Amino acid sequence: MPPLSGPGTPQLGQNRQFQWFDNCSAIYSVVPAYAATLLKNAGFDVYWFDAIALTKSYYEFKSYVKDLKPDVITFETKTPIISQHWKIINNLKKTLPKSKIVLFGDHVTALPDESFKHSKVDFVLTGGDYDFLLLNLCNHLSKNAKLESGIYYRGGNTGKFVLNHDLSSLPFIDREFTDWALYAFDNGNYRSTPGTYTMIGRDCWWGKCKFCSWPTLYPCFRVRKPKQLFDEIKYLVENFGIKEIMDDSGTFPIGKWLKKFCNLMINSGLNKKVRIDCNMRFGVLKFDDYKLMRKAGFRFLLFGLESANQSTLDRLNKGVKIGEIIRGCEWAKKAGLNPHITCMVGYPWESVLDARKTIDLAKYLFNKGWVDTLQATIVIPYPGTPLYDACKSNGWLLFDGPKSWSHFDMREKVMKSPISEVQIKEFTRELYKLFFSPKYVLRKFSEIRGLDDLKFIKRGVKQVFKHLNDFGGKK
Repeated sequence: MPPLSGPGTPQLGQNRQFQWFDNCSAIYSVVPAYAATLLKNAGFDVYWFDAIALTKSYYEFKSYVKDLKPDVITFETKTPIISQHWKIINNLKKTLPKSKIVLFGDHVTALPDESFKHSKVDFVLTGGDYDFLLLNLCNHLSKNAKLESGIYYRGGNTGKFVLNHDLSSLPFIDREFTDWALYAFDNGNYRSTPGTYTMIGRDCWWGKCKFCSWPTLYPCFRVRKPKQLFDEIKYLVENFGIKEIMDDSGTFPIGKWLKKFCNLMINSGLNKKVRIDCNMRFGVLKFDDYKLMRKAGFRFLLFGLESANQSTLDRLNKGVKIGEIIRGCEWAKKAGLNPHITCMVGYPWESVLDARKTIDLAKYLFNKGWVDTLQATIVIPYPGTPLYDACKSNGWLLFDGPKSWSHFDMREKVMKSPISEVQIKEFTRELYKLFFSPKYVLRKFSEIRGLDDLKFIKRGVKQVFKHLNDFGGKK
């Protein structure tokens, strides 16, 4: 991954929405790590070089690549930094004209032809199984294997991608080879470290939220068996001393799948050795489900609240009611879990009063003690999403197209809205200031049980100040 120029560290890998972070905090990218492992296991000479996580300069990155002279260079891209990647590709091609450069990610899946017009990229992998597709491409280049569906090249493509790969065939990721420790300590979500990521499902079994870019990659949901996640967690704990794991499936599996996994954790005693975090939806679990998850070792549940206006939730196709949001937070917290909510402001159809409802609901949940942490962001309509299509149809976009993609970094509004940009940023700041309310501070300090908790609070305070700075004014 090449370094990028911007107001901080780009949160690029394993992220459904792009942001710049003031502090250096990179997230472990699961699918690229699978790609590197598959290639290595197939006998290819593979090099994992994440210049962002390593805090390397562009000169150091370019020198490394120049000395290596790889046959194939590949990295993930997203909307706000695609133009930077085009410049990097063109620059690399001057130095290494014979190297094949490959892009993958949600932006190029939505707009695969665009990068060929604006850069000298050789291949674009569309869809979310770019670990399997990259292996196929390398087999094509080295052994003339037939290209699978979903691969674009200059002058043509192999058609629409098909998610027909057997996820159960995936090996354990080679964590040492992919520098897992680089990402194990600075992630603000981890209460205990070292931590790491897994991804048992691709991606969300709901997959209908109109603002989310990952259904572009994964229009259908697939999941491996509960025993496979259990075995992977056991392996990570025993071999790397992992204390906390974030499974980053878009929404963690529920129903019989969840109960079987929880029972495996409980019956083995592994639930006492590691904490588990995951993404979850409101309105799908009962109180007994939350209690079972807590007993199985779950700690942190990330919920997408998005808005406190039922009309907005319906327009986004969230499939949830406001009452279910409140009840879900209450049940999760009473079961001993740590709920986290994400809120967004700046919808084209929401007024100041509508946005205020979201702020007030978040405050209510915080004051009740039913929410431990939150994230507040500006709504961004990524290419490939129904929200972006609606913006195009209704003339809502303030910025659009290849010359404007850098504006889509969640630091300013890119859609017309009844709410001014100054007010939108003030709303986000108001949400983050909840972390400094006397009631919240006292509650957090009363929950301290050891050094890990103190370190967690310290990391959290740094993150909050960072977010306050992000939305402190016009960028």
